[in-house]
Amino acid sequence: MQKTVLLINKGKSFMVVTIAKSFTDAGYKVVEVEPTMEDIGVHKEDTNLFVLYLGDYVDDITNTLVYLKDICTEEDKLLIVIGTAAEIETLTQSIPVPLISASFERPFDMKKLVAQADWLLEANDDLAKRKSILLVDDDSTFLKMVKDWLSTKYRVTIVTSGIQALMYIADNTPDLILLDYEMPVTSGPQVLEMIRSESKVDSIPVIFLTGKDDQESVMKVLALKPDGYLLKNMERGRLLAAVDDFFEKQKFKKLHESNVL
Repeated sequence: MQKTVLLINKGKSFMVVTIAKSFTDAGYKVVEVEPTMEDIGVHKEDTNLFVLYLGDYVDDITNTLVYLKDICTEEDKLLIVIGTAAEIETLTQSIPVPLISASFERPFDMKKLVAQADWLLEANDDLAKRKSILLVDDDSTFLKMVKDWLSTKYRVTIVTSGIQALMYIADNTPDLILLDYEMPVTSGPQVLEMIRSESKVDSIPVIFLTGKDDQESVMKVLALKPDGYLLKNMERGRLLAAVDDFFEKQKFKKLHESNVL
């Protein structure tokens, strides 16, 4: 399978030509586009790897940078940025540092750029083979902690509200949703009800996250018929084991169903 890189730059320059040639020599197909939402949108499905070559125009493309941020967040695109320290600093005002896969300050080593791209694509391919989990909670501290725990084995996407979760699954199908039971505006039960009422997504497994473990609260959760529930105060090892166990049971269930057929 041919590797492809989307090279985003404004105008031609000797350095841009050299970057394109280096990737081509390394076996990549290079697609060059202007730093506009329209051009990027047309070609964004061609690859998971974007290389953005910055210049003094960076102050004029705020909308494009926000668009790139959304793509990297929602579609797990890899983003490498190249520029001066000041240009990269300007970019990070629109695109958070955690969304930038790698950055190179000019002047830079061209071989290291291509090697970094190779490594990122290989790592991303391995990541793509992992089970995907959508983690939904309005507590950003809890989200970060649990994402760090689960990311050692799974692809984890985080959102902070029920509405964001519904918007995400409109275009994506995670293997599992871990859903906070108690959230403001749109609660966990409301989100589950909406998921189960939509045929396109009604088969996505949903496990509730709850902070209450008294019998009355547990019975209330289970009455909604989720695929399970987990306590939010579980330690790392127990939470991972519970998620691992869920996917093992899913695999066994599918094997059993295929044998019956």
